Amino acid sequence: MTEGNFVDYVKLHITSGNGGKGSVHLHREKYITKGGPDGGDGGRGGHIVIRANPNMWTLHHLKFKRHLRADHGGHGSKSRSTGADGEDVYVDVPLGTVIRDSETQNIIKEITEIGQEYIAAEGGMGGRGNWHFKSPTNQTPRYAQPGVEGQEHDITLELKVLADVGLVGFPNAGKSTLLSVITAAKPKIADYEFTTLKPNLGIVEYRDFQTFVMADIPGIIEGAAEGKGIGHRFLRHIERNSTLLFLVPADAPDIEAQYEILLDELRRYNPDLLDKERLIAISKSDMLDEELKKEMKVELDQQLSVPYLFISSVAQQGLQELKDKLWQMLND
Repeated sequence: MTEGNFVDYVKLHITSGNGGKGSVHLHREKYITKGGPDGGDGGRGGHIVIRANPNMWTLHHLKFKRHLRADHGGHGSKSRSTGADGEDVYVDVPLGTVIRDSETQNIIKEITEIGQEYIAAEGGMGGRGNWHFKSPTNQTPRYAQPGVEGQEHDITLELKVLADVGLVGFPNAGKSTLLSVITAAKPKIADYEFTTLKPNLGIVEYRDFQTFVMADIPGIIEGAAEGKGIGHRFLRHIERNSTLLFLVPADAPDIEAQYEILLDELRRYNPDLLDKERLIAISKSDMLDEELKKEMKVELDQQLSVPYLFISSVAQQGLQELKDKLWQMLND
């Protein structure tokens, strides 16, 4: 799927169906002169239902469908016949979709389980027919209930990518290259910053046919939490990752300083992100010889409080060790 087809934010105007009117009818049949009331009930209006679909990973199918309307319920008729219910409208969304009220921005529901359904707008109830209102003192009621009107809402669907491992790093740190090497994903790779403009997902194959999902989040820069660059728009995708893999290139002027900047951006966006498991991968380490690595390890052991590894995606160095470590962290 191309970057242009990745849509993670849409606004919808949804309207459920009105309930059908109850019927006002008096029974008429040969040899029965006064059959009494027999008007049926109106049908229920159609619901707008948000439904989880595990085969989807984007909201692109809703990009040009901003108004959704369900059918109205049918009117009641004679012989206590109930009107037909309005047809429900199902809106399939990927797992990890958040439903918000567009006006207040309050979270209404989160879709996180396969098969989960949520009625975002309930259809109106059908009105009761006149046979409900007969009594000894009112044997021929000539009135019935009208149907209840449906609901109308403005909602926002916001996708937060579901992945086991989220890649966090500055632009051009090697995130897309790593994803392309250890998964079958084909992200765009080039020698300039902000190559990745949309999140990419890849499935990492591990030992004994086991797998886990890795997400490449677009590069974060200092000040992203305040809206600088494009990383702030995609920080929400990190909220659903179990483990955060920080990528810092080996040629960075100060590895610990870059890590702290990234960590601070996550802290300012959502302090809960700091509760996740963290691992630092020092990428592009094929440019380091063994002696230089030893010197850096002595320094990093004193500076860093989280585990770290030296890897090189291009030279295929340290990748199996990285997968082993990630698998251990995910299962602990």
